[in-house]
Amino acid sequence: MTTQAERSWDLRHQKTIAGALMSSAHDAIAAVNPPKPAAACGLPRGTLEGEDGDGEDEDDDDDGVGADLKLRGPQEHGELCRNNPHLKLRPEGKKRKKKSSKKKKKKAPGERQTTPPTVALATLFRDQPYPKGEIVEFSNHHLQRTTAEELRHLSVVNSMDDEFLNDYRKAAEVHRQVRLYVQTIAKPGISLSQLAQEIDDGVRSLTGHQGLHTGDALKAGLGFPTGLCLNNIAAHWTPNPGAKEVVLQYDDVLKVDFGVHVNGRIVDSAFTVAANPVYDNLLAAVKAATNTGLKEAGIDARIDHISEAIQEVMESYEVELHGKTIPVKAIRNITGHNILRYKIHGDKQVPFVKTQTTQRMEEGDVFAIETFGTTGKGYLRDDVGIYGYGRNEHFSAAGLHSASAMSLLKTIDENFGTLVFSRRSLERLGVKNYHLGMRSLVSNGVVEAYGPMVDVPGSYVAQFEHVRKIHEMRLGRY
Repeated sequence: MTTQAERSWDLRHQKTIAGALMSSAHDAIAAVNPPKPAAACGLPRGTLEGEDGDGEDEDDDDDGVGADLKLRGPQEHGELCRNNPHLKLRPEGKKRKKKSSKKKKKKAPGERQTTPPTVALATLFRDQPYPKGEIVEFSNHHLQRTTAEELRHLSVVNSMDDEFLNDYRKAAEVHRQVRLYVQTIAKPGISLSQLAQEIDDGVRSLTGHQGLHTGDALKAGLGFPTGLCLNNIAAHWTPNPGAKEVVLQYDDVLKVDFGVHVNGRIVDSAFTVAANPVYDNLLAAVKAATNTGLKEAGIDARIDHISEAIQEVMESYEVELHGKTIPVKAIRNITGHNILRYKIHGDKQVPFVKTQTTQRMEEGDVFAIETFGTTGKGYLRDDVGIYGYGRNEHFSAAGLHSASAMSLLKTIDENFGTLVFSRRSLERLGVKNYHLGMRSLVSNGVVEAYGPMVDVPGSYVAQFEHVRKIHEMRLGRY
Protein backbone atom coordinates (compact mmCIF):
# COMPACT_ATOMS: atom_id res chain seq x y z
CA MET A 1 0.00 0.00 0.00
CA THR A 2 1.39 3.37 -1.04
CA THR A 3 1.74 5.93 1.70
CA GLN A 4 0.92 9.64 1.45
CA ALA A 5 4.57 10.58 1.46
CA GLU A 6 5.33 8.19 -1.42
CA ARG A 7 2.52 9.66 -3.52
CA SER A 8 3.83 13.20 -2.92
CA TRP A 9 7.32 12.13 -3.93
CA ASP A 10 6.02 10.52 -7.17
CA LEU A 11 4.13 13.73 -8.08
CA ARG A 12 7.18 15.94 -7.57
CA HIS A 13 9.30 13.50 -9.56
CA GLN A 14 6.83 13.57 -12.52
CA LYS A 15 6.78 17.40 -12.60
CA THR A 16 10.58 17.49 -12.66
CA ILE A 17 10.73 15.07 -15.59
CA ALA A 18 8.03 17.05 -17.51
CA GLY A 19 9.89 20.31 -16.94
CA ALA A 20 13.10 18.80 -18.25
CA LEU A 21 11.36 17.46 -21.35
CA MET A 22 9.76 20.88 -22.12
CA SER A 23 13.10 22.66 -21.67
CA SER A 24 14.73 20.20 -24.11
CA ALA A 25 11.94 20.81 -26.65
CA HIS A 26 12.37 24.60 -26.45
CA ASP A 27 16.14 24.22 -26.95
CA ALA A 28 15.57 22.07 -30.02
CA ILE A 29 13.12 24.54 -31.59
CA ALA A 30 15.45 27.46 -30.89
CA ALA A 31 18.31 25.58 -32.57
CA VAL A 32 16.26 25.10 -35.75
CA ASN A 33 14.61 28.58 -35.70
CA PRO A 34 16.94 31.04 -33.97
CA PRO A 35 15.45 34.41 -32.94
CA LYS A 36 15.41 36.93 -35.81
CA PRO A 37 16.68 40.48 -35.39
CA ALA A 38 14.30 43.35 -35.99
CA ALA A 39 15.66 43.98 -39.47
CA ALA A 40 14.91 40.38 -40.48
CA CYS A 41 11.17 40.89 -40.08
CA GLY A 42 11.26 44.17 -41.94
CA LEU A 43 10.97 46.36 -38.86
CA PRO A 44 13.49 48.91 -37.57
CA ARG A 45 14.57 49.21 -34.01
CA GLY A 46 12.23 51.45 -32.10
CA THR A 47 8.75 51.74 -30.77
CA LEU A 48 5.37 50.48 -31.86
CA GLU A 49 3.42 52.62 -34.33
CA GLY A 50 1.05 54.80 -32.34
CA GLU A 51 3.61 55.21 -29.53
CA ASP A 52 5.67 58.37 -29.15
CA GLY A 53 9.37 58.62 -28.54
CA ASP A 54 8.92 58.52 -24.77
CA GLY A 55 7.19 55.17 -24.96
CA GLU A 56 3.75 56.70 -24.42
CA ASP A 57 0.77 56.08 -26.68
CA GLU A 58 -0.37 59.18 -28.53
CA ASP A 59 -4.04 58.44 -27.84
CA ASP A 60 -3.57 58.04 -24.05
CA ASP A 61 -6.25 55.35 -23.97
CA ASP A 62 -7.76 54.99 -20.53
CA ASP A 63 -8.86 51.41 -21.11
CA GLY A 64 -5.34 50.07 -21.49
CA VAL A 65 -5.60 49.39 -25.20
CA GLY A 66 -2.32 50.20 -26.86
CA ALA A 67 -0.37 50.10 -23.58
CA ASP A 68 3.31 51.12 -23.50
CA LEU A 69 5.67 48.56 -25.07
CA LYS A 70 9.45 48.97 -24.96
CA LEU A 71 11.71 46.72 -27.01
CA ARG A 72 15.02 46.01 -25.31
CA GLY A 73 16.94 44.35 -28.13
CA PRO A 74 16.94 42.41 -31.40
CA GLN A 75 15.64 39.24 -29.75
CA GLU A 76 12.51 40.95 -28.50
CA HIS A 77 11.99 42.47 -31.96
CA GLY A 78 12.13 39.04 -33.59
CA GLU A 79 9.88 37.32 -31.07
CA LEU A 80 7.34 40.18 -31.26
CA CYS A 81 7.34 40.05 -35.04
CA ARG A 82 6.74 36.24 -35.10
CA ASN A 83 4.14 36.10 -32.37
CA ASN A 84 2.24 39.31 -33.31
CA PRO A 85 2.26 39.62 -37.11
CA HIS A 86 -0.49 42.26 -36.96
CA LEU A 87 1.67 44.79 -35.08
CA LYS A 88 3.52 47.55 -36.93
CA LEU A 89 6.76 49.15 -35.69
CA ARG A 90 8.19 52.49 -36.64
CA PRO A 91 11.64 53.97 -36.10
CA GLU A 92 12.45 55.14 -32.63
CA GLY A 93 12.03 58.84 -32.05
CA LYS A 94 9.69 59.33 -35.06
CA LYS A 95 6.30 60.63 -34.08
CA ARG A 96 3.19 60.03 -36.11
CA LYS A 97 1.42 63.18 -37.19
CA LYS A 98 -1.94 63.67 -35.61
CA LYS A 99 -4.83 64.12 -38.02
CA SER A 100 -6.48 67.49 -37.92
CA SER A 101 -10.04 67.39 -36.63
CA LYS A 102 -10.95 70.44 -38.69
CA LYS A 103 -12.94 69.63 -41.82
CA LYS A 104 -11.85 71.27 -45.01
CA LYS A 105 -14.43 73.67 -46.33
CA LYS A 106 -15.62 73.08 -49.83
CA LYS A 107 -14.78 75.84 -52.21
CA ALA A 108 -17.75 77.86 -53.27
CA PRO A 109 -18.54 77.73 -56.97
CA GLY A 110 -16.94 80.49 -58.94
CA GLU A 111 -19.97 81.19 -61.08
CA ARG A 112 -23.21 82.84 -60.02
CA GLN A 113 -26.49 83.07 -61.87
CA THR A 114 -27.21 86.31 -63.65
CA THR A 115 -30.42 88.33 -63.89
CA PRO A 116 -32.02 87.44 -66.23
CA PRO A 117 -30.66 83.90 -65.88
CA THR A 118 -28.28 83.13 -68.76
CA VAL A 119 -25.48 81.00 -67.25
CA ALA A 120 -25.84 77.33 -68.19
CA LEU A 121 -26.41 74.98 -65.24
CA ALA A 122 -23.51 72.84 -66.39
CA THR A 123 -21.27 75.85 -65.68
CA LEU A 124 -22.87 76.64 -62.30
CA PHE A 125 -22.84 73.11 -60.90
CA ARG A 126 -19.96 71.55 -62.84
CA ASP A 127 -19.45 68.11 -61.22
CA GLN A 128 -21.86 68.80 -58.34
CA PRO A 129 -25.27 67.05 -58.26
CA TYR A 130 -28.32 69.09 -59.11
CA PRO A 131 -30.65 70.05 -56.24
CA LYS A 132 -33.21 67.46 -55.23
CA GLY A 133 -36.89 68.23 -55.48
CA GLU A 134 -39.06 68.43 -52.40
CA ILE A 135 -39.47 64.94 -50.89
CA VAL A 136 -42.96 64.27 -49.53
CA GLU A 137 -43.62 61.16 -47.48
CA PHE A 138 -46.60 59.24 -48.85
CA SER A 139 -48.96 58.61 -45.93
CA ASN A 140 -51.76 56.89 -47.83
CA HIS A 141 -52.42 53.19 -47.31
CA HIS A 142 -53.21 52.11 -50.87
CA LEU A 143 -50.40 49.58 -50.83
CA GLN A 144 -52.06 46.56 -52.41
CA ARG A 145 -49.97 45.46 -55.39
CA THR A 146 -50.50 42.71 -57.91
CA THR A 147 -47.83 40.70 -59.62
CA ALA A 148 -49.08 41.78 -63.06
CA GLU A 149 -48.65 45.45 -62.22
CA GLU A 150 -45.14 44.95 -60.90
CA LEU A 151 -44.08 42.98 -63.95
CA ARG A 152 -45.62 45.50 -66.31
CA HIS A 153 -43.71 48.37 -64.70
CA LEU A 154 -40.49 46.54 -63.86
CA SER A 155 -38.68 47.97 -66.86
CA VAL A 156 -39.82 51.50 -65.98
CA VAL A 157 -38.68 51.19 -62.36
CA ASN A 158 -35.32 49.72 -63.35
CA SER A 159 -34.72 52.61 -65.73
CA MET A 160 -34.96 55.12 -62.86
CA ASP A 161 -31.22 55.16 -62.31
CA ASP A 162 -28.90 58.02 -61.35
CA GLU A 163 -28.91 59.37 -64.91
CA PHE A 164 -32.72 59.45 -64.93
CA LEU A 165 -32.86 61.32 -61.63
CA ASN A 166 -30.08 63.71 -62.61
CA ASP A 167 -31.86 64.60 -65.86
CA TYR A 168 -35.07 65.37 -63.99
CA ARG A 169 -33.31 67.37 -61.30
CA LYS A 170 -31.46 69.44 -63.88
CA ALA A 171 -34.67 70.13 -65.81
CA ALA A 172 -36.44 71.05 -62.56
CA GLU A 173 -33.66 73.43 -61.51
CA VAL A 174 -33.70 75.13 -64.91
CA HIS A 175 -37.47 75.54 -64.64
CA ARG A 176 -37.22 76.89 -61.10
CA GLN A 177 -34.64 79.54 -61.96
CA VAL A 178 -36.46 80.70 -65.09
CA ARG A 179 -39.82 80.64 -63.28
CA LEU A 180 -38.55 82.83 -60.46
CA TYR A 181 -37.20 85.36 -62.94
CA VAL A 182 -40.41 85.41 -65.00
CA GLN A 183 -42.48 86.12 -61.89
CA THR A 184 -40.51 89.34 -61.43
CA ILE A 185 -41.19 90.63 -64.98
CA ALA A 186 -44.74 89.38 -65.62
CA LYS A 187 -46.23 92.76 -64.78
CA PRO A 188 -48.82 94.95 -66.53
CA GLY A 189 -47.25 96.65 -69.56
CA ILE A 190 -45.08 93.78 -70.79
CA SER A 191 -45.90 92.29 -74.17
CA LEU A 192 -46.59 88.57 -74.30
CA SER A 193 -44.14 88.08 -77.17
CA GLN A 194 -41.37 89.59 -75.05
CA LEU A 195 -42.35 87.42 -72.09
CA ALA A 196 -42.33 84.29 -74.26
CA GLN A 197 -38.92 85.22 -75.66
CA GLU A 198 -37.51 85.72 -72.15
CA ILE A 199 -38.73 82.25 -71.13
CA ASP A 200 -37.47 80.53 -74.28
CA ASP A 201 -34.06 82.22 -74.09
CA GLY A 202 -33.72 81.43 -70.38
CA VAL A 203 -34.46 77.73 -70.87
CA ARG A 204 -32.02 77.40 -73.76
CA SER A 205 -29.28 79.27 -71.94
CA LEU A 206 -29.56 77.30 -68.71
CA THR A 207 -29.74 73.91 -70.39
CA GLY A 208 -26.74 74.85 -72.53
CA HIS A 209 -28.50 73.89 -75.78
CA GLN A 210 -29.55 76.65 -78.17
CA GLY A 211 -31.20 74.20 -80.55
CA LEU A 212 -29.76 75.77 -83.70
CA HIS A 213 -27.88 72.69 -84.88
CA THR A 214 -29.53 69.52 -86.09
CA GLY A 215 -30.56 67.36 -83.15
CA ASP A 216 -29.43 69.82 -80.47
CA ALA A 217 -32.99 70.59 -79.31
CA LEU A 218 -33.52 66.88 -78.68
CA LYS A 219 -30.71 66.83 -76.11
CA ALA A 220 -32.22 69.53 -73.89
CA GLY A 221 -34.38 72.61 -74.15
CA LEU A 222 -38.08 73.47 -74.35
CA GLY A 223 -40.42 70.60 -73.50
CA PHE A 224 -43.32 72.22 -75.40
CA PRO A 225 -44.32 75.72 -76.59
CA THR A 226 -44.52 78.36 -73.88
CA GLY A 227 -48.17 78.96 -73.01
CA LEU A 228 -49.30 82.49 -72.10
CA CYS A 229 -53.08 82.42 -71.74
CA LEU A 230 -55.17 85.46 -70.76
CA ASN A 231 -58.51 85.50 -68.94
CA ASN A 232 -61.01 83.05 -70.50
CA ILE A 233 -58.29 81.35 -72.60
CA ALA A 234 -57.50 78.36 -70.43
CA ALA A 235 -54.72 76.62 -72.34
CA HIS A 236 -52.69 76.34 -75.57
CA TRP A 237 -52.08 79.93 -76.60
CA THR A 238 -48.67 81.32 -77.49
CA PRO A 239 -47.51 84.39 -79.48
CA ASN A 240 -46.84 83.57 -83.13
CA PRO A 241 -44.48 85.44 -85.46
CA GLY A 242 -46.25 88.23 -87.33
CA ALA A 243 -49.35 88.17 -85.12
CA LYS A 244 -50.87 91.22 -83.44
CA GLU A 245 -49.01 92.22 -80.28
CA VAL A 246 -50.78 91.54 -76.98
CA VAL A 247 -49.86 93.54 -73.87
CA LEU A 248 -50.58 92.41 -70.30
CA GLN A 249 -53.13 94.66 -68.53
CA TYR A 250 -53.88 95.31 -64.85
CA ASP A 251 -57.21 93.45 -64.96
CA ASP A 252 -55.84 90.40 -66.82
CA VAL A 253 -55.43 86.92 -65.38
CA LEU A 254 -52.35 85.35 -66.99
CA LYS A 255 -51.49 81.64 -66.99
CA VAL A 256 -47.78 80.92 -67.59
CA ASP A 257 -47.17 77.30 -68.59
CA PHE A 258 -43.80 76.13 -69.94
CA GLY A 259 -41.76 72.94 -69.95
CA VAL A 260 -38.10 71.99 -69.78
CA HIS A 261 -36.62 68.71 -70.93
CA VAL A 262 -33.22 67.09 -70.51
CA ASN A 263 -32.72 63.97 -72.66
CA GLY A 264 -36.48 63.76 -73.07
CA ARG A 265 -37.27 63.93 -69.34
CA ILE A 266 -39.89 66.67 -69.25
CA VAL A 267 -40.68 68.91 -66.28
CA ASP A 268 -44.04 70.66 -66.73
CA SER A 269 -45.03 73.41 -64.31
CA ALA A 270 -47.43 76.36 -64.47
CA PHE A 271 -48.61 79.30 -62.37
CA THR A 272 -51.06 82.20 -62.60
CA VAL A 273 -50.41 85.90 -62.02
CA ALA A 274 -52.97 88.65 -61.54
CA ALA A 275 -52.14 92.25 -60.59
CA ASN A 276 -55.71 93.02 -59.46
CA PRO A 277 -56.31 91.51 -55.98
CA VAL A 278 -59.97 90.92 -56.83
CA TYR A 279 -58.87 87.59 -58.34
CA ASP A 280 -57.02 86.43 -55.23
CA ASN A 281 -59.70 83.92 -54.22
CA LEU A 282 -59.73 82.40 -57.70
CA LEU A 283 -55.96 81.87 -57.57
CA ALA A 284 -56.15 80.56 -54.00
CA ALA A 285 -58.83 78.03 -54.96
CA VAL A 286 -56.81 76.57 -57.83
CA LYS A 287 -53.56 76.55 -55.90
CA ALA A 288 -55.21 74.73 -52.97
CA ALA A 289 -56.76 72.19 -55.35
CA THR A 290 -53.40 71.52 -57.02
CA ASN A 291 -51.72 71.06 -53.63
CA THR A 292 -54.48 68.61 -52.68
CA GLY A 293 -53.77 66.57 -55.79
CA LEU A 294 -50.06 66.57 -55.03
CA LYS A 295 -50.74 65.42 -51.47
CA GLU A 296 -53.05 62.60 -52.52
CA ALA A 297 -50.72 61.29 -55.25
CA GLY A 298 -48.73 58.16 -54.48
CA ILE A 299 -48.07 54.54 -55.32
CA ASP A 300 -51.37 52.73 -56.03
CA ALA A 301 -53.37 55.88 -55.27
CA ARG A 302 -56.76 55.73 -57.00
CA ILE A 303 -57.17 58.47 -59.58
CA ASP A 304 -60.94 58.75 -59.00
CA HIS A 305 -60.22 59.43 -55.31
CA ILE A 306 -57.70 62.16 -56.23
CA SER A 307 -60.14 63.79 -58.67
CA GLU A 308 -62.92 63.88 -56.10
CA ALA A 309 -60.63 65.47 -53.50
CA ILE A 310 -59.46 68.13 -56.01
CA GLN A 311 -63.01 69.11 -56.92
CA GLU A 312 -64.15 69.28 -53.32
CA VAL A 313 -61.38 71.71 -52.40
CA MET A 314 -61.62 73.91 -55.49
CA GLU A 315 -65.39 74.34 -55.45
CA SER A 316 -65.41 75.35 -51.79
CA TYR A 317 -64.19 78.83 -52.90
CA GLU A 318 -66.12 81.82 -54.19
CA VAL A 319 -65.07 85.00 -56.01
CA GLU A 320 -66.76 88.39 -55.87
CA LEU A 321 -66.64 90.15 -59.27
CA HIS A 322 -68.57 93.26 -60.28
CA GLY A 323 -70.76 93.00 -57.19
CA LYS A 324 -71.68 89.35 -57.81
CA THR A 325 -70.56 86.29 -55.86
CA ILE A 326 -69.45 83.62 -58.29
CA PRO A 327 -68.56 80.04 -57.28
CA VAL A 328 -65.27 78.69 -58.60
CA LYS A 329 -65.84 75.71 -60.87
CA ALA A 330 -63.44 72.91 -61.79
CA ILE A 331 -63.09 72.54 -65.57
CA ARG A 332 -64.53 69.22 -66.70
CA ASN A 333 -62.96 68.49 -70.10
CA ILE A 334 -59.25 69.05 -69.46
CA THR A 335 -57.09 66.96 -67.13
CA GLY A 336 -53.74 66.40 -65.53
CA HIS A 337 -51.71 63.61 -67.12
CA ASN A 338 -48.73 61.36 -66.87
CA ILE A 339 -45.59 62.22 -68.82
CA LEU A 340 -43.55 59.85 -70.98
CA ARG A 341 -40.11 60.32 -72.43
CA TYR A 342 -40.26 62.96 -75.19
CA LYS A 343 -44.08 62.92 -74.88
CA ILE A 344 -45.80 65.51 -72.70
CA HIS A 345 -49.09 63.55 -72.63
CA GLY A 346 -49.11 59.88 -71.68
CA ASP A 347 -51.99 57.41 -71.40
CA LYS A 348 -53.28 58.33 -67.92
CA GLN A 349 -55.41 61.32 -66.96
CA VAL A 350 -56.20 62.99 -63.64
CA PRO A 351 -59.51 64.91 -63.98
CA PHE A 352 -60.44 67.80 -61.70
CA VAL A 353 -63.98 66.51 -61.14
CA LYS A 354 -65.36 63.33 -59.61
CA THR A 355 -65.05 60.53 -62.12
CA GLN A 356 -65.27 56.76 -62.45
CA THR A 357 -62.06 55.03 -63.44
CA THR A 358 -60.05 52.01 -62.40
CA GLN A 359 -56.71 53.67 -63.11
CA ARG A 360 -54.18 53.95 -60.32
CA MET A 361 -50.85 55.67 -60.01
CA GLU A 362 -48.01 53.19 -60.18
CA GLU A 363 -44.38 53.13 -59.20
CA GLY A 364 -42.30 54.66 -61.97
CA ASP A 365 -45.02 57.04 -63.16
CA VAL A 366 -44.30 60.73 -63.70
CA PHE A 367 -47.45 62.86 -63.36
CA ALA A 368 -48.21 66.48 -64.15
CA ILE A 369 -50.65 67.36 -61.38
CA GLU A 370 -52.44 70.44 -62.68
CA THR A 371 -55.82 72.00 -62.03
CA PHE A 372 -57.90 74.68 -63.78
CA GLY A 373 -60.57 76.69 -62.02
CA THR A 374 -62.95 79.11 -63.73
CA THR A 375 -65.68 81.67 -63.11
CA GLY A 376 -67.35 80.52 -66.34
CA LYS A 377 -69.18 77.33 -67.33
CA GLY A 378 -66.35 74.96 -66.57
CA TYR A 379 -66.33 73.48 -70.07
CA LEU A 380 -63.79 74.42 -72.76
CA ARG A 381 -64.13 74.63 -76.53
CA ASP A 382 -61.52 74.88 -79.27
CA ASP A 383 -60.78 78.36 -80.58
CA VAL A 384 -59.13 79.58 -83.77
CA GLY A 385 -55.38 79.86 -84.03
CA ILE A 386 -52.30 77.67 -83.75
CA TYR A 387 -50.49 76.90 -80.52
CA GLY A 388 -48.11 74.28 -81.84
CA TYR A 389 -47.53 71.06 -83.75
CA GLY A 390 -46.62 67.54 -82.71
CA ARG A 391 -45.41 64.51 -84.65
CA ASN A 392 -47.84 61.59 -84.64
CA GLU A 393 -45.54 58.59 -84.33
CA HIS A 394 -48.34 56.15 -85.18
CA PHE A 395 -48.86 57.52 -88.69
CA SER A 396 -46.52 56.66 -91.54
CA ALA A 397 -45.29 59.16 -94.08
CA ALA A 398 -45.57 56.60 -96.89
CA GLY A 399 -48.55 58.35 -98.45
CA LEU A 400 -46.87 61.74 -98.75
CA HIS A 401 -46.14 62.95 -102.27
CA SER A 402 -45.33 66.60 -101.66
CA ALA A 403 -41.61 67.39 -101.73
CA SER A 404 -42.12 70.34 -99.37
CA ALA A 405 -44.01 68.13 -96.91
CA MET A 406 -41.28 65.45 -96.98
CA SER A 407 -38.55 68.05 -96.44
CA LEU A 408 -40.47 69.64 -93.58
CA LEU A 409 -41.09 66.26 -91.95
CA LYS A 410 -37.36 65.48 -92.08
CA THR A 411 -36.64 68.75 -90.25
CA ILE A 412 -39.29 67.96 -87.64
CA ASP A 413 -37.99 64.44 -87.00
CA GLU A 414 -34.37 65.57 -86.71
CA ASN A 415 -35.00 68.52 -84.39
CA PHE A 416 -38.16 67.85 -82.39
CA GLY A 417 -39.06 64.16 -82.66
CA THR A 418 -42.32 63.74 -80.71
CA LEU A 419 -41.88 66.99 -78.75
CA VAL A 420 -44.57 69.59 -79.43
CA PHE A 421 -43.06 72.73 -81.00
CA SER A 422 -44.21 76.23 -81.92
CA ARG A 423 -43.94 78.26 -85.10
CA ARG A 424 -41.33 80.42 -83.34
CA SER A 425 -39.07 77.39 -82.80
CA LEU A 426 -39.53 76.21 -86.39
CA GLU A 427 -38.75 79.58 -87.94
CA ARG A 428 -35.78 80.00 -85.60
CA LEU A 429 -34.17 77.09 -87.49
CA GLY A 430 -34.44 79.10 -90.70
CA VAL A 431 -37.43 77.21 -92.12
CA LYS A 432 -39.44 79.36 -94.52
CA ASN A 433 -42.55 78.92 -96.67
CA TYR A 434 -43.57 75.85 -94.71
CA HIS A 435 -47.32 76.47 -94.42
CA LEU A 436 -48.34 74.42 -97.48
CA GLY A 437 -46.14 71.49 -96.46
CA MET A 438 -47.44 71.68 -92.87
CA ARG A 439 -51.03 71.63 -94.12
CA SER A 440 -50.26 68.44 -96.04
CA LEU A 441 -48.69 66.79 -92.97
CA VAL A 442 -51.68 67.73 -90.79
CA SER A 443 -54.29 66.58 -93.32
CA ASN A 444 -52.54 63.20 -93.64
CA GLY A 445 -52.42 62.74 -89.86
CA VAL A 446 -48.61 62.68 -89.76
CA VAL A 447 -48.54 65.87 -87.67
CA GLU A 448 -51.18 67.08 -85.22
CA ALA A 449 -52.03 70.78 -84.85
CA TYR A 450 -53.05 72.20 -81.46
CA GLY A 451 -55.16 75.31 -80.97
CA PRO A 452 -56.30 77.43 -77.99
CA MET A 453 -58.96 76.16 -75.57
CA VAL A 454 -61.34 78.74 -74.12
CA ASP A 455 -64.24 79.13 -71.69
CA VAL A 456 -67.10 81.59 -72.29
CA PRO A 457 -66.15 85.23 -72.95
CA GLY A 458 -66.00 87.38 -69.83
CA SER A 459 -64.91 84.49 -67.60
CA TYR A 460 -61.55 84.07 -65.89
CA VAL A 461 -59.51 80.89 -65.65
CA ALA A 462 -56.58 80.16 -63.32
CA GLN A 463 -54.06 77.29 -63.46
CA PHE A 464 -51.39 75.83 -61.19
CA GLU A 465 -49.27 72.78 -61.93
CA HIS A 466 -46.34 70.74 -60.65
CA VAL A 467 -44.75 67.41 -61.61
CA ARG A 468 -44.70 64.37 -59.34
CA LYS A 469 -42.27 61.49 -59.78
CA ILE A 470 -43.66 58.43 -57.99
CA HIS A 471 -40.96 56.09 -56.67
CA GLU A 472 -40.10 54.09 -53.52
CA MET A 473 -42.93 55.45 -51.38
CA ARG A 474 -41.59 58.98 -51.81
CA LEU A 475 -42.57 61.56 -54.36
CA GLY A 476 -40.28 64.12 -55.93
CA ARG A 477 -42.02 67.44 -56.48
CA TYR A 478 -40.69 69.66 -59.28
